[in-house]
Amino acid sequence: MMDLIFDVIGMSGTFLVVGAFFLLQLGKLPASGIGYNLMNLTGAILLLISLCYNFNLASFVIEIFWILASLIGIYKYYKARRELKIAQA
Repeated sequence: MMDLIFDVIGMSGTFLVVGAFFLLQLGKLPASGIGYNLMNLTGAILLLISLCYNFNLASFVIEIFWILASLIGIYKYYKARRELKIAQA
């Protein structure tokens, strides 16, 4: 039963990461948008959770970098919004 739960968590993460990439390629999500970065962040976290059950070092490392890249994107998104509000004031 635990195998199934962690497989569902991992597959959900995979669908989020791959889905974000497809939506980006189809022009449905901008790379600098919050949606793209949140999908990647959530997907990477879910994959990381699944890796805690079925550990793989290479996959673990790439998910850590994917999380960091997503957090940078989210930071840049909110920084740009804040700067835009300041410029409009």
